[in-house]
Amino acid sequence: MTEKKISLPAKLINGGVAGLVGVTCVFPIDLAKTRLQNQQGAQVYKGMWDCLAKTVRSEGYFGCYRGAAVNLTLVTPEKAIKLAANDAFRQKLSRDGHLPLWGEVLAGCGAGTCQVVVTTPMEMLKIQLQDAGRLAAQRKVPTPVPAPSLVAPQPSRPSAPIRTSATSITVELLRTRGLAGLYRGAGATLMRDVPFSMIYFPLFANLNALGREKHRSPGDVQARAPFWQSFVAGCAAGSVAAVAVTPLDVIKTRLQTLQKGEGEDSYRGIMDCTRRIIKREGPSALLKGAVCRALVIAPLFGIAQGVYFLGVGEAVLGFIG
Repeated sequence: MTEKKISLPAKLINGGVAGLVGVTCVFPIDLAKTRLQNQQGAQVYKGMWDCLAKTVRSEGYFGCYRGAAVNLTLVTPEKAIKLAANDAFRQKLSRDGHLPLWGEVLAGCGAGTCQVVVTTPMEMLKIQLQDAGRLAAQRKVPTPVPAPSLVAPQPSRPSAPIRTSATSITVELLRTRGLAGLYRGAGATLMRDVPFSMIYFPLFANLNALGREKHRSPGDVQARAPFWQSFVAGCAAGSVAAVAVTPLDVIKTRLQTLQKGEGEDSYRGIMDCTRRIIKREGPSALLKGAVCRALVIAPLFGIAQGVYFLGVGEAVLGFIG
C-alpha cells in the first residue's frame, strides 16, 4: 500500500503551524542553551535551571522569551522549507514506493541545505537578543553605598540598560557589513543542520514506520501512523540528532555571537574556534548545552511531526476550499 500524497500547500501549513507551537513551548530552554554555550570565563550560570531562575529574577518571566519574536516570525518558513524539501527529495528518490537508506540520508541532506537560507539570519538575530542578558549579568559589579548626608544630593540611579531589537540589529548589520553580516556563520550553520537532517529524517522515518503496519486497517491506503507514534518517533529522533551535532552547534553559537564578555575569545573561523575552545576550555566544552538541546529539539520535532501527520494543513485547506 502506498501512502496518500500530501499537497505542497498542506505541507507548508503543517510545517508552519508545528513550528509556531513548538517554539512557543520550548523557547526558554533554548535561551538557556545559548547562554550556557557562550560562557567562557566567568560562570554566570551553573546550569539550565540556575540560568532560567536567574533570568526570571533579573529580567522577569518574559525575559526567558527574549528573541522569541524572531523565531516565531521566521520559524514558519524555516520549518515549512525543511519538511517540504525533505518530502520532495524523498518522493524524487523513491523507486516503486521504496526509499533505500542512502536515499533517506540524501533527502535529509537536501532538506538541511535548503533551510539554511532562513535559519542563518534567524539564528544570528536570535542569539544576539538571547545573550544580551548574560552579558548584562556578567558586567554587574557591586558598588559601595555612600554614607548618608544631610547636604549631599541623593545618588542618581543607574539608567536601565538599552534593549536592542531585532530590527535595530538587522539595520546595523546591513549598514556596516551588508547582507553578508546577516549570514555570518552560514558555514557553521550548514555544518550543523545538514548532519542533523541526515540523522533525523531517516531515523524518524524508520521509527515512525514501526507503527504503520500494526495500526493500518484493511484497505487504508494512507498507512499513516497514529499521533502518539509520530510524536514519540519525532522526540526520539530529535534527541539523538540534537546531541550528535551539539559540538557543531557550540561552534556556530560562538561564531555568530557579536558581543563578547570581558576576557572572552573572538574567533576567525570554524577551525580557529574549534582549536581555541579545546585549548582553553577542554574538549568537554564542545558539549555545552547538550541536555538543553535535547530538551528543546525532542518536543519541538515531536510536535512538528505530530501536527504534520495529523494533517492540520489538509484540514485548513479543506475548510478554506
